[in-house]
Amino acid sequence: MAIIGLFFGSDEGNTEAVAQRIQKRLGADVVDVYDIADVTQLEFTQYERIILGIPTWDFGQIQSDWEEFWDDLGDIDFSDKTIALFGLGDQFGYGDYFLDAMGMMHEVIARHNPTWIGYWPLDGYEYDASKAELDGQFVGLAIDEDQQEDLTAERLDRWCEQIHREFGLQSPLFLGD
Repeated sequence: MAIIGLFFGSDEGNTEAVAQRIQKRLGADVVDVYDIADVTQLEFTQYERIILGIPTWDFGQIQSDWEEFWDDLGDIDFSDKTIALFGLGDQFGYGDYFLDAMGMMHEVIARHNPTWIGYWPLDGYEYDASKAELDGQFVGLAIDEDQQEDLTAERLDRWCEQIHREFGLQSPLFLGD
């Protein structure tokens, strides 16, 4: 078993692909990847370090597999966990709801007072509103595969370096795709 559990939900494959790219950078021996459609609360108890990935759908909606798991998510005790989030959204097509699902996830988990890492700067994005903004930054890595796919690899490299350090990992870090 690896030391980080990465849980994602994905309908069209973009969030799954980003999850795999994160695992590649941090190491397959460091990160276990789970599709939220196939897990229970028990898988979360195995890890002190957790990465969660969620896309925002349409007008600020939660991805369907996460939506089915949402009540379970709220019941998990994250108080002794270190959590990093990443979210996918379309800042131009849905600029009023950019990364809202990630912000809603942060709100649900924050009730348990986990240790948060992986907050991300707002620079380089153009949108009107986001529930994922907190104190002048995003609550996790912001990815826009629809409008800024060319920036994803660089953003993943920078964020993985950041969370590698913030998780206190000693393993080698592999950058690039």
